[in-house]
Amino acid sequence: MGRLIPLFAFLFLSACSLAPNRNLPVLESVPETPGAFTASEDSGVYRPLEWWKSFEDPVLDRVIEEVLSSNFDLAGAVARVHQARMRKGIAGSAVFPLLRPTVNVSESDGPTNAGIGAQLEEVGLDPDVLGAAGVDIPDRLGLTTYALSVEFAYELDFWGRNRNDTRAAAAELVATEADYLSANLGVLAETVRTYLEIVNLRQQQRFAFEIVAILEQQESLAGSRYESGLADLVGLHAARRSLREAQAELPRIEALRADAEGRLWILMGGFRADLAHLLSDAPAPSPVLDPVPAGIPADLMVQRPDVLAAMQRVEAARFSVGARRADLLPRLSLQGAIGLQSTDSSEWFDPDQWFRNLTANLLGPVFQGSRIRSNIALAEARLNEAAAAYGRAVVTAVNEVEIALTALEASRRRHALLVSLTEETRAQSALLERKYLYGVGEYEAFLAAEQSRLATQSIHSAALRDLGYARLALHRALGGTWTAADREGLLQHQQGRRSSSRLPTE
Repeated sequence: MGRLIPLFAFLFLSACSLAPNRNLPVLESVPETPGAFTASEDSGVYRPLEWWKSFEDPVLDRVIEEVLSSNFDLAGAVARVHQARMRKGIAGSAVFPLLRPTVNVSESDGPTNAGIGAQLEEVGLDPDVLGAAGVDIPDRLGLTTYALSVEFAYELDFWGRNRNDTRAAAAELVATEADYLSANLGVLAETVRTYLEIVNLRQQQRFAFEIVAILEQQESLAGSRYESGLADLVGLHAARRSLREAQAELPRIEALRADAEGRLWILMGGFRADLAHLLSDAPAPSPVLDPVPAGIPADLMVQRPDVLAAMQRVEAARFSVGARRADLLPRLSLQGAIGLQSTDSSEWFDPDQWFRNLTANLLGPVFQGSRIRSNIALAEARLNEAAAAYGRAVVTAVNEVEIALTALEASRRRHALLVSLTEETRAQSALLERKYLYGVGEYEAFLAAEQSRLATQSIHSAALRDLGYARLALHRALGGTWTAADREGLLQHQQGRRSSSRLPTE
């Protein structure tokens, strides 16, 4: 039994981690997530995969496909994931022994009266004395040695320094993958928002041209009335001012549209000609009024990639503290070599020519000017920072969903009111048109009603855009595109798409 005590001690020490537990004061101050969202009208399970298809717009679907395959921000995020994977591999290599095969050929040639020969002469064993004893010493000494060996080095990870560094790198890899998903979600959300903006600006541009055409007719009628003495100059100036204001709106809308299209070009990684072809048949905005099942707040811990990234960075910082604490304790390392050695190449593989050497080193820190303790304090401060960031991510996630749910419901109510107003102005315009055609109404009244109808439709189009924005904000707050189970598969899908495009992944 006594012989097993060292083995048990070794196993116990090998299992040491020195990393702090998860019960950090900062994390304990994070409030528990509520059981349900107060503003949610549908408590069903949220389905984040391909959420943009709920807009039921095939042109938008094609735009998203283009962005996923050619966006440069996503290419950079994929490259950062590769870097994190390599850092994990580098950190993990420290837990394995280092093996290095070598082949050496050593040749020496020198005069006998130098080196060891000179030392022999100093003790009275000069060539004459050795010759008298029957030992013939040549004028030069030469020797060629051949060696085939494997060198090895290994540090026994008693205190878990290497293991903790490996675990920290693994957690950082998961966090970087979550960062990629956050970037993916951000790019897709910006794409949808910009697309909705472009579609609305196209509608606004069409309404503005129609309003200008109506105001031109009103100005012409006002001019005719003024020349006939049926109206004063004030009425003519008012008509002209309204026309100029409407005409001045056209360049503003054109500039806004060019800006929005330019932002979409950048997201797609292309140029205007590509975009013009892709958006040639973009439809008018259509309302999407179906409720979005928000699920429960606890689901956000899995759905939101920013929360996942913050959680994993807490883990990485926690293991880094354990690795730095291990620097205070001694290190035991082994190194040596084993192989074959001979002065004749024909004896390279003769088992009798084997050799070995082994060295054990026990190194402990004595004085380093408080460098190790400062590194530990730095790692602990980074752990507290990561824990605070995680707490903020959790609180932000829940509150963003609550805000988005409230905003979506408000946008729905506003849209419903504007639909009613649009129908009223359309009915009024149709009535005044019939009266004019039957000769019981005035043309000016019909033009005014048409102008009111177009202005109301313009406001309604903007409300549809805002309704799309609100729905988009809710999808983004809920975690958007991915779930934890889909993370790796979707990342590989992204890499596969890039491997077939101009952006290599390997």
